[in-house]
Amino acid sequence: MKIILYLSVALIAIAFLILVLGLIKTLKATAKTLESVSKTLDGLESQMQGITGETTMLLHKTNALAEDIQGKVEKLDTVVHAVQDVGNTIQGLNNSLQKVSTSVSSSMVRNQDKVAQVVQWASVMKEMKDKWFGEKDNKRKKKPLETEVSIHTQQLERGRG
Repeated sequence: MKIILYLSVALIAIAFLILVLGLIKTLKATAKTLESVSKTLDGLESQMQGITGETTMLLHKTNALAEDIQGKVEKLDTVVHAVQDVGNTIQGLNNSLQKVSTSVSSSMVRNQDKVAQVVQWASVMKEMKDKWFGEKDNKRKKKPLETEVSIHTQQLERGRG
């Protein structure tokens, strides 16, 4: 029975030795894996530092660009106000011109008779001048002038009707 006991202890020792050898192999593989993970993390850390630096530079450039745009927007705002003032001035000028043209038109309508009389008196005065100075071509000049006066008179009469 002693032999069985020795054989059992020997078997347990061999099994323990196989177990220890398997654990050693597993631990070595795990050590290699952990070393690889450690190197990967070191690489990631250096890449993260590079990304952080680039991000910081990008943030500074973005802030500078935002300030530049803000300054330009403020300058453009004054231009927009100036253009708006010019537009208001032009609108006022248009309103004034419209009032003046309306008043001139209404004045012309009110004074049609007077204008017609002035034209008639002007033709009479011209005829008298022509007779006074004795122009030779009195008949040629008189006929178009009389025609013009009659046309103006007809137009005035149509305007009244």
